[in-house]
Amino acid sequence: MDEQRPFYHDGMRALQDRFDGRRVADGLAANRRRWDFWDDDRAMIEGAPFFFIATSYGDYTDCSLRSGMPGFVKIVGPGTIEFPEYDGNSMYRTLGNISRNPNVGLLFVKFDGKTVRIRINGRAAILDDAAALARHHAAKLVVRVECELFSNCPRSVHDLQTGTLSPYLPRPGYQTPAPEWKSRDYLKDILPANDPHRR
Repeated sequence: MDEQRPFYHDGMRALQDRFDGRRVADGLAANRRRWDFWDDDRAMIEGAPFFFIATSYGDYTDCSLRSGMPGFVKIVGPGTIEFPEYDGNSMYRTLGNISRNPNVGLLFVKFDGKTVRIRINGRAAILDDAAALARHHAAKLVVRVECELFSNCPRSVHDLQTGTLSPYLPRPGYQTPAPEWKSRDYLKDILPANDPHRR
């Protein structure tokens, strides 16, 4: 992935400026954006039984689920993952889009009370050589993704194991607690002026 590529475009910047969030956005990008895996990333990705993937081409945008036995997503190099394309419904919406536009968005989420999520903006390639297929049991094809990683706040993720909704979601008559990330040294003094958790 191109480490010089801007993380924000002018549409994002306009909204950041409208709501006094540019400082926070830049702080998060500087401290959470990366091109290789942290140890926690490796554990989550290599143990994931599923993830979500978004692809697009022209007017076609698609979001899908990919799942398999834990370990079906493999880290194969610095900032690089692979996953198999199994037998499916023969629509090939995800891979069809990738064949025309390699830009993909992946989301890994844990819904178990110890919420973690990793966002990946990547460039994907479809592999069908014997060596790639041999690395992934029952693969019809293999997708390799060069990753730009960004882990952001999981406060809105529900605990599906217990059926508990996130305590951070706004609702009438309820004061939401401050998420942990707003107290980090590189952010706590630059929160937007109207942020209810600003000190």
